[in-house]
Amino acid sequence: MNDCDALLKEVMTQARQLGIPISAKIEPRVVVNRRAVTRFGCCKYVGDKCIIEVADRVAEGPEQSCRETLAHEVIHTCYGCRNHGKRWRGYAERMNQAYGYNISRASTAEKLGVKETNPCKYLLRCQSCGAEYRRYRASPLTRYPERYRCKCGGRLKLI
Repeated sequence: MNDCDALLKEVMTQARQLGIPISAKIEPRVVVNRRAVTRFGCCKYVGDKCIIEVADRVAEGPEQSCRETLAHEVIHTCYGCRNHGKRWRGYAERMNQAYGYNISRASTAEKLGVKETNPCKYLLRCQSCGAEYRRYRASPLTRYPERYRCKCGGRLKLI
């Protein structure tokens, strides 16, 4: 198991070295969530503290994946970064370029190299560019994929 607290400290130092304005109120201890099924990490605001949480499969997985997940959550502590908006994406890109991370808005267990605990029930693939869209519940998209288009404009097909 990774020493998440030490990794959090390193990630916070890296962010500060890049001039990313992370919160000074981040709790130095990472909470490991043993019940998380669909998410890899989260940043919670409790009172005036920011608490960083990671799923146990991330804490037990590859160190790089744990670092990237912690970095993702640390960026959420910046002013205006509670979502994955333009400011958050800019800070994530700076971390990616400086430290070789692959911080993104969303990831998959496969990309992080951790075990899958909630395999998707529906997989849609763009017939033009091959992009894949995973869905865990039935929705209009999974029932009527012909009504939707990929970002590239291609048609989606349920696999």
